[in-house]
Amino acid sequence: MALRLHNTLTGRVEEFVPLEPGRVRMYVCGVTVYDRSHIGHARALVTFDVLYRFLRDRGYEVTFVRNFTDIDDKILARAQTLGIPPEKLAAENIRAFEQDVRALGCLPPTLEPRATEHVPEMIELIRELERKGLAYPVDGDVYFSVRDFPGYGKLSKRRLDDMVAGARVQVDPRKRHPMDFALWKASKPGEPAWPSPWGPGRPGWHIECSAMGAKYLGQPFDIHGGGSDLVFPHHENEIAQSEGAKGVPLARYWVHNGLVSVAHEKMSKSAGNFMTVEEAARRYGGEALRLFCLGTHYRNPLDFSPDRLAENAKSLHRVYETLARATEAAGSSVERARPEVPPAFSEALEDDLNTAKALGVFFETLRATNRSLDAGESRERVAHLLASLRAMGRVLGIAQQDPHAFLEEERRRTLRASELDAEEIEKLVAERAAARKARDFRRADAIRDELKARGIVLEDTPEGTKWRVEGPKNAPVAQQD
Repeated sequence: MALRLHNTLTGRVEEFVPLEPGRVRMYVCGVTVYDRSHIGHARALVTFDVLYRFLRDRGYEVTFVRNFTDIDDKILARAQTLGIPPEKLAAENIRAFEQDVRALGCLPPTLEPRATEHVPEMIELIRELERKGLAYPVDGDVYFSVRDFPGYGKLSKRRLDDMVAGARVQVDPRKRHPMDFALWKASKPGEPAWPSPWGPGRPGWHIECSAMGAKYLGQPFDIHGGGSDLVFPHHENEIAQSEGAKGVPLARYWVHNGLVSVAHEKMSKSAGNFMTVEEAARRYGGEALRLFCLGTHYRNPLDFSPDRLAENAKSLHRVYETLARATEAAGSSVERARPEVPPAFSEALEDDLNTAKALGVFFETLRATNRSLDAGESRERVAHLLASLRAMGRVLGIAQQDPHAFLEEERRRTLRASELDAEEIEKLVAERAAARKARDFRRADAIRDELKARGIVLEDTPEGTKWRVEGPKNAPVAQQD
């Protein structure tokens, strides 16, 4: 079966056929680096990382470009609030972003261009639009004339006369139409500025991706991706700019992931209802956050709660416990084992990248591995199952770490989150044992409940009480501005 993807442009799930056999060119809109990334960003990062992995697994040569917006109104405003240069703020958040994507287990893209490094290309694109009568200057600004581009609205399925100004669009009486958007912005005192035919200024947000995408991937290219909140106005404006200038489509397939919500409201920094990737990784592990994102089809809404993330951390713990057992049981046989990925796994990903269904196949193989281990089956059988798990995990970006190292790091992380160390836990376990011996069951139960609330689970066995770490419950979603 061939890969099929939902194309926002046509509104249909279509067979993916690259423009050039054996090669895929993909552009995904990156982050605006005015702050740390949150779980909403993580979903887009994981979605397109899996697509990248799956295409490469199918033998395609993939050029994957994901940009940084490092000059923007939000960056300027935040830098002014913090009293630091905007370029310093952007550089700090790019370094933080790189830590976040590593925590999520994302492969590095082929290229990660920065907007500030491509201003000449943006100026040339704007000049081309001006020559074609699609752009007009006003007092050092330059606007795109939406009425002069007949296809405006075709991605978002909106009629121009019905449109309301969207994100980052300000009504300006100097505009010919309220929906005309800025290609170039005249600089204000103290702002970074570049020389241009219209005077010193900086590029508008939308022109960045059009210029960088065309430079590194040509036009048209195969896949343009991002969150569904980018369909309008950002991607709609990209299409207008790029196709207006070049006269050919910008991209063939437009792929958009659904948004992350909290209590069914969009997760966003402006709403203050977000958890950063760094916070989630510190509390639960970056791979648990990745698993959380994979468990719902990428186009569906994903409602976040700390409890759901904690459940994914527990599931991942069980995965690595099985991998640890299987690695020990297989011994050297694992070096000779050949993976056999179940057809249902590939079929799920071919069906519009259905990671939730593919995860189901992965976990069924995990259960088969546990049954094989419990039954004492041969090393070769266990090694075969282990190799198959690793192969599926490689495409999904999970279950690739050394299992013993993962479990030890998980133990340390959850101990840090519980604000207890092993010595303190042992003291409380001993105190509980003494309370039980004295038949003070109220105190014994209180100690057990206290530890459980802090992520420490007790198990009473014939050999004594053992404890294990599961992680703290009900971690709060950050409330920040």
